[in-house]
Amino acid sequence: MWELIQANRRKSVFIFLGMGLLLLLIGYVFGSFYNPDSGGFVGLFLAIIIWAILSTVSYFAGSKIILGISGAKEVTKEIHPQLFNVVEEMRIAANLPNQPKIYIISDAAPNAFATGIKPENSAIAVTAGLLGQLNRDELQGVVAHEMSHILNRDILLMTFAGMMLGAITLMADIFARSFWYGGGTRYKSKSSNRGGGQAQLIIMIAALVFAILGPIMAQLLYFAISRKREYLADASAVRLTRYPEGLASALEKISVSHLDLKTANKVTAPMYIINPLKKKGMQIANLTSTHPPITERIRILRSISQGIDYSDYQVAFNQIKGKRSPLIPLSGISEKLNLSLRKPESSAGESEELLDTKREVGDLMMKLNEYKFINCTCGLKLKIPPQFNSDTITCPKCGRIHTLNI
Repeated sequence: MWELIQANRRKSVFIFLGMGLLLLLIGYVFGSFYNPDSGGFVGLFLAIIIWAILSTVSYFAGSKIILGISGAKEVTKEIHPQLFNVVEEMRIAANLPNQPKIYIISDAAPNAFATGIKPENSAIAVTAGLLGQLNRDELQGVVAHEMSHILNRDILLMTFAGMMLGAITLMADIFARSFWYGGGTRYKSKSSNRGGGQAQLIIMIAALVFAILGPIMAQLLYFAISRKREYLADASAVRLTRYPEGLASALEKISVSHLDLKTANKVTAPMYIINPLKKKGMQIANLTSTHPPITERIRILRSISQGIDYSDYQVAFNQIKGKRSPLIPLSGISEKLNLSLRKPESSAGESEELLDTKREVGDLMMKLNEYKFINCTCGLKLKIPPQFNSDTITCPKCGRIHTLNI
């Protein structure tokens, strides 16, 4: 859908300029608060420097920062072969030339996100909890959804927006703390001795308003672009997997989880397939919601019955919404694959296989945290933490002594 890709590129420019101008305005007002004579231009200059630095960082290292604060660790195929196979399948289906890097977050809460400036250096991160709770069809649906964000160039948009939102929030927070702890006395200057007290009061009020509303305005810009892209990623995932029930079932399982994703925050939350900050899967579609209602997304997916084209998703979307709402670009509606829905890949022994996978989640999280594993001849698996500093360990079951390579 070339129209969607071009639209997301335009939105990236809009977000870049819009949040940048907001950052400059906040810098000017905050500078004027501290020194009404010339502080505004000093604050403006500092804001320009921050904008330039953050833009450079966002482009060259934004993905690494987001992955870092999310606690994601890059893994090899040996850690989870099925995940690598599913990502490779969806990459081929999406006709992307480069394989995204694969990361796992050592957290029991199920969720996933994609990041990266370009498809050539993109990454998909999933939690250990997601791998432990989903079967192969469901995992394929989630990976296809994240691959669609890469294909549709959503990741460029959200990486830039996330970094700018973080900068505006940080500036507002620093100002608010300095104002309250400083008692609000720092705004005085020579102007107050020349009868400028009223002007100073106006500047102080404006600074406080920006400190409170600045981050909210930035979040509204951020959130406004988040909801529609989730529907579009769902529609693209249906085409990649040819099995909408896989994604629907995955969303259902993720949404009912009562576990909190500890590393998620307001900046990274919109990037996840389901908002990790909403308790017990309650997705509320209001002005500050980063995601559409999860129950609505599931109902749309389960209403698709005729085919996997974008037009089929648009029909289901209109049916659930109860009104005609243009979601899919014209280039997508006119693009026909004439492929039918496929049957699930589930096997008779899948329940037992999924149960085994759940048992392995703890081991997976330990591997990510650099635990060592030794299989004793008595059948017991010894799990050795990275801080263990002895060169031998004794099996508590049979007493056998194992030598470690430390």
